[in-house]
Amino acid sequence: MRFGSRNPRQTGDGLASISQSRNAMQLPMLHLPDSTRNNAVATLGEFVGTFLFLFWSFAGTQISNTPKPPDGANPNTSNLLFASLAFGFSLTVNVWAFFRITGGLFNPSVTMALFLVGGLPAIRSVLVIIAQILGGICAAAVVSALFPGDLNVETTLGGGANVAQGLFIEMFLTSQLVFVVIMLAVVKHKSTFLAPVGIGLTFFLTELCGIYYTGGSLNFARSLGPAIVNRHFPHYFWIYFLGPVLGSGLASCFYALLNTMRYQTCNPGQDGDGSETATLIPSNSVSNHNTETGGAGTAAYNGAPKHRRNESEATAVSPSNDYGSRLSEEPQRSTHHDNHVTPVVPTTPQGPLGSVYDKQERV
Repeated sequence: MRFGSRNPRQTGDGLASISQSRNAMQLPMLHLPDSTRNNAVATLGEFVGTFLFLFWSFAGTQISNTPKPPDGANPNTSNLLFASLAFGFSLTVNVWAFFRITGGLFNPSVTMALFLVGGLPAIRSVLVIIAQILGGICAAAVVSALFPGDLNVETTLGGGANVAQGLFIEMFLTSQLVFVVIMLAVVKHKSTFLAPVGIGLTFFLTELCGIYYTGGSLNFARSLGPAIVNRHFPHYFWIYFLGPVLGSGLASCFYALLNTMRYQTCNPGQDGDGSETATLIPSNSVSNHNTETGGAGTAAYNGAPKHRRNESEATAVSPSNDYGSRLSEEPQRSTHHDNHVTPVVPTTPQGPLGSVYDKQERV
């Protein structure tokens, strides 16, 4: 799969074509060949990652719910904060640990969203969802066996919320989480490596507001595990499946709408620092300026304010990128020292795992 070339001079039409192709953008560790070995790694990684994420989350919730509060009790904000922190920190730590292995999904709703936006193949999506559900069941079983007393981590309606309210609470909370995952992790930008922090903070926020009313599921695997261990399925249990699915679809559709409207051109330059992004100078502006300045050319135009392209508009590091084709597409650049011109020749990339590094050496 090839992305747009990184020509240092892009016209407005070129930027538009780049932004239109953003729906093909994928997280590099998820854009792997759909082979048996890679599917096995993704399945194993998601099972272990989901187990660890939910094990620590369930453990913290078990502590905060001991003793179990009576039905209809007023919210205990200290207990709610403790449980929310357990979920938020557990997700942050484990997403960061598994980020380079499977992407750190741990949630069928997130997996579904990545499939919808083109970040995950269909077969791997199914395998990963199965692994996540099994990981949730195992985590609930281990917490139930390790900690004394009944397992008090089920997702149930509370605070007077009815079934319809619970459904839409789950939908909107899930849509917030999924949209953050898409924008911070799926779409490449300079702070993608910090995506686990943003995702964990988002999950902490949603749990803080959702636990009292619905249990704060946002994740079918999180609800199914304790329900199976306790053999308790309330009549409204279906909202913990349908709500996250609707939320995932809502976030994915909103991202697709933004992509269709070419959101990258609305506020460009947020990731530009002058060293990794190219300068966007419309070619017609340069030619007009040459005429006005009597052939002063680009050197005179360089004094004018420039726009920097957002890295998420024009850069997409993928193992499938062909470095040779990029070199053939990118014109040779040169450095000027008075009247002598010294060409700058890109060297062979030395980055690990096929990553592209734009290193240069003077000859």
